[in-house]
Amino acid sequence: MTWTGLETFDTAVQKADTWLKEIMMELNTDSRRIAYTCLRSVLHTLRDRLTIDEAVDLGAQLPLLIKGIYYDEWDPSRLPVKDRHLDAFIDHINKRNASEIDSEIAAKAVFKLLLKKVTEGEIKDVKGMLPEELNSLWK
Repeated sequence: MTWTGLETFDTAVQKADTWLKEIMMELNTDSRRIAYTCLRSVLHTLRDRLTIDEAVDLGAQLPLLIKGIYYDEWDPSRLPVKDRHLDAFIDHINKRNASEIDSEIAAKAVFKLLLKKVTEGEIKDVKGMLPEELNSLWK
C-alpha cells in the first residue's frame, strides 16, 4: 500500500504500523493510540536510564518512525536518571502513559517487542545498564 508515494516513507510507516500491531496484540487492545502511548512512555523511560552512548546504540536499531518517537523530547544533559528500583521505573512510565493500560504491563509488552526486534548483544548491553530488579520486565 502506498501512503505517501515515497518508498522510504511508506516503508517507515509500514514498519511502525507492524510494531504498533505487535504491541496491540500483547496488550489485547485494538487501539493504535493506546499502543503508541505505551510504546512512547516505555521507550522514553528506558532511554532516560541509559548513558548517552548506549541510548544512541539502541536508537540506531529502531525503525525510522519509532526512532523519531524514541528521540522526541530527549535532553541528554539530564541523563542518565539514577533511580535504581522497579517502582521508580514504573512511576516514570505512569507519568508519561496517558492510557488505561497498567504501566508494568505496558513495559513488559514493549520489552518483549524489543527482544524480538533488537539484536541480542544490544539487549544485553541495555539490560546491563539497568538495575537487576528490572529484569522481571524482560520476559
